[in-house]
Amino acid sequence: MTTSGFLKTWRGTMLENRIGRVVILVLAVAVLILAIMIGKVERTIVLVPPGLEKEVTIARESADQDAKEAWALYVTTLIGNVTADTVDVLTRTLEPMLSPNLSRTILEAMRAQVEEIKREHISMRFLPREVTFDPATQTIFVTGRHRTEGPGAPPVNSERTYEMRIDFRNYRPLISYLDAYAGDPKKAKAKPAGADNNE
Repeated sequence: MTTSGFLKTWRGTMLENRIGRVVILVLAVAVLILAIMIGKVERTIVLVPPGLEKEVTIARESADQDAKEAWALYVTTLIGNVTADTVDVLTRTLEPMLSPNLSRTILEAMRAQVEEIKREHISMRFLPREVTFDPATQTIFVTGRHRTEGPGAPPVNSERTYEMRIDFRNYRPLISYLDAYAGDPKKAKAKPAGADNNE
């Protein structure tokens, strides 16, 4: 008896139904497993830091050197270019990027400076010249020309360095350390941006 002939019999039909039920059960389990796996897959999020010129890698809790440098340059441009009119916007923009243990200290210092900037009508400009990176401490140094101006006083120019560490939480940059001081970077291990980290 051929297969097609057997399937036309009662026994063949019953066997085909049993096999069909098993196949349907296996397919249902496979669909359920796929649905669970799709629910656990992390979304791919594309972040483009301002000034980014090449491809970078950003994971949920970390990012590569280029991404950190781009965010550091963005933050220093925000902090370094302040006028009495822009200071409130700057504070609101920067606040979500500060880590909880740093937020209170930085915001208190900023509020004190905000009052002085508004009262004296001071404006500050920062022109970044160099970005360096210390791979041992994951610290970024942005150095450049800082200029402070106010009515009735000559402008004051100086070299300034912003030193910061940027972590990532849920794909978002989080500033975990921030310092600013006159002169070149204080850390001897700082390397120019793009330098080989294996040296």
